[in-house]
Amino acid sequence: MSIQTPRTAAPAPAGMGEALAPGDDGYDDARRTVFATGRPALVVRPHDEAEVAVAVAHAAREGLAVSVRSGGHGLTGRATNDGGLVIDLRHMDAVQVVDPHRRVVRVGAGATWGRVAAALAPHGLAITAGDTAGVGVGGLTLGGGIGWMVRRHGLTVDNLVAARVVLADGRTVVASADAHAGLFWALRGGGGLGVVTSLDLVAARVGDVLFGSLTFAADDLARLVVGWRDHLRGADDELSSTLVLAPAAGGGPASATVLVCASHDDPAAAARSVEPLRRLGTVVADTVATVPYARTLAEGGHHPPGVRLAARNVVVPRLDDDVVAALVAAVEGDRPTMVGVRALGGAVSRVLPDETAFAHRDAEALVVGGALVPLDAPGAVVEDALARWRDVAAHGSGAYVNFQGTATDADLRAAYPPTTLARLRAVARAYDPGTLVACHLGAPPVAGAGA
Repeated sequence: MSIQTPRTAAPAPAGMGEALAPGDDGYDDARRTVFATGRPALVVRPHDEAEVAVAVAHAAREGLAVSVRSGGHGLTGRATNDGGLVIDLRHMDAVQVVDPHRRVVRVGAGATWGRVAAALAPHGLAITAGDTAGVGVGGLTLGGGIGWMVRRHGLTVDNLVAARVVLADGRTVVASADAHAGLFWALRGGGGLGVVTSLDLVAARVGDVLFGSLTFAADDLARLVVGWRDHLRGADDELSSTLVLAPAAGGGPASATVLVCASHDDPAAAARSVEPLRRLGTVVADTVATVPYARTLAEGGHHPPGVRLAARNVVVPRLDDDVVAALVAAVEGDRPTMVGVRALGGAVSRVLPDETAFAHRDAEALVVGGALVPLDAPGAVVEDALARWRDVAAHGSGAYVNFQGTATDADLRAAYPPTTLARLRAVARAYDPGTLVACHLGAPPVAGAGA
């Protein structure tokens, strides 16, 4: 569902926070996200739910399509638009422990995970989240949330107990297992309906973790992938790991790096869980060390000028030998692709597929592929750069919405199995009766494709 933008947008009314229109100081920065640059008619930065409601009412009245921005890291660039309204939640970023006994933390949807980690560290707490400090809480959570404690503590949505949402009609509701349960189900992996302003999440007791990377000589990538896979299949849930395979570039060889986070309560157990990985091949660099959990979150890099990242992902039920062969071919082929393989299982697999809108509970791994292409590369050039990726994707059973690089009907069907998608659309019809786009933070709208 999408509302046509009027030829001339009305002036922004008072009461919806900081408002930036084309020509205003700061507008050029406000229209950009990490992966996209739009030209919205208006960017608003509310400070509270009342101002969000005014912005939503203005969008509905003027027929403005809405984008909601948390951290602005969505690969599809959905946190900006052309001709519509962007609701940037950066000022709604408070982090508060509201129930110390149950370890419930209320987080503004505009907070970043780096801010959350820093705020919780003095309490000895952490929330299983992503792996980059600048990523927004809202976008990552509503799409699922896969990070460095995923096997021990599950997805971020598995730890969500309530969310405050400004709906299309301006009402604010609190969705939980006890109230607006259908909406609560949809928010846990379905992206979101309306504007989610805060989330109540259960934190874990986390102090230091064993974290870092092991870089190997890439002389036998297939053997390395198989060894990594076999070790993770028998590892404790406390060990989460990602394998990154990078093609040869700039005259240098291909590279293979295993990133690990061992969140055991016992440091000796953490060391034992990581040690077998050092025997997978010839280690040329080893940065694994004991660090506070907050140090696991990367600051995030920038692309070289003039290029952008074209990315795709797929979840695979099993990292069998055919998948391994496809991965190696993608990295070593004539149009090489960088590949990252994130181990799942553990706590993720102990949630039923229909319990949340993230249905890929039986996947052994999430595989992400990417290539750098010119900023203005047309679709044909992007598809050619990712030609080898198609052989990897053929082995998948779906996709993770937060890492999708495009937002087509096919992408929507990959992210959500048919029964899940039908249920999401039913929730969308109930909570967004045609007055506003069904929008969320950083992933395709569930009611936006064919509904």
